[in-house]
Amino acid sequence: MPQPTFDPLRALAIGSQAVGLMVIITLDTVLRDAARPWQGVTLAVMLAFALGIAVMRRYRRNQARKRQAERAEEENK
Repeated sequence: MPQPTFDPLRALAIGSQAVGLMVIITLDTVLRDAARPWQGVTLAVMLAFALGIAVMRRYRRNQARKRQAERAEEENK
C-alpha cells in the first residue's frame, strides 16, 4: 500500500517535539536554575504525546489492514 504524501500524524509528532524543545529552551532562558522541574514536566508531556501518536498510528495501520483483508475476502467470493 503506497504511503500518502502528507501524513498528519507525522506532522503533529514533529510539531509537538519542536514546540516541546522550544519550551524547554525558553524555560532554561527565563527561569535559569529553577527550570529543571518544569523541563522534566515538559519532557514527560512530550513523551506522553509521542506515545499517544504512536498508538494512533498503529490503530490506523491496523484498521487499514483490516479493511484491505475484508476487500480481498470479498474479491475471493
